[in-house]
Amino acid sequence: MSEKPRLLVVSAPSGCGKGTILSEVFRDREVFYSVSCTTRKPRPGEREDIDYHYISDSKFGEMIENNEFLEYACYADHSYGTPAAPVRENLAQGRNVVLEIETDGAFQVKKAMPEAVLIFILPPSVAELDRRLHKRNTEPEEVIRKRVAQAAAEIAKAVDYDYVIMNDALEEAVADFTAVLDGGAERFRAANTDVKKMINEVLENA
Repeated sequence: MSEKPRLLVVSAPSGCGKGTILSEVFRDREVFYSVSCTTRKPRPGEREDIDYHYISDSKFGEMIENNEFLEYACYADHSYGTPAAPVRENLAQGRNVVLEIETDGAFQVKKAMPEAVLIFILPPSVAELDRRLHKRNTEPEEVIRKRVAQAAAEIAKAVDYDYVIMNDALEEAVADFTAVLDGGAERFRAANTDVKKMINEVLENA
């Protein structure tokens, strides 16, 4: 197990392929993937307690009242939250922990745990993101339009992350993510002028 476990918070709009990138990066690394709770219904192929903990609105409310979430937020008309106990327990046991959450939740985690490393994964453009969501064909048009609009708002917040990575080609994105984990990846710093330019170009190519 890692002597200095890291808490990695990864955000990306739906359709950016963050799950594929993470599975490649952590194929040979010991890591705990935090499973979030959500009030939405499972999509085709998703598995209970592996992709999400699917719970009711009332149960979600109870967990908020009991301070059981490290962060929580509403996104696309559904609630999502990260159970705090498994995150803290695995860090204490020396394991790296990965959270896959949206921007508002990421900032909540950073405030609660400043040692967290925030990584944002960009699509090549907002237009490409729209194409990927339509190709996936798992949601109605109205939901896709809402997701694309919210994605643009999230991408604008990427400048406040620690690192920003473009997922244009999977192999390159995996190599870039690995570079962030292993150090020597200052060119991915969100404060970098070139990174800010890249974010703006993604937003402009809608």
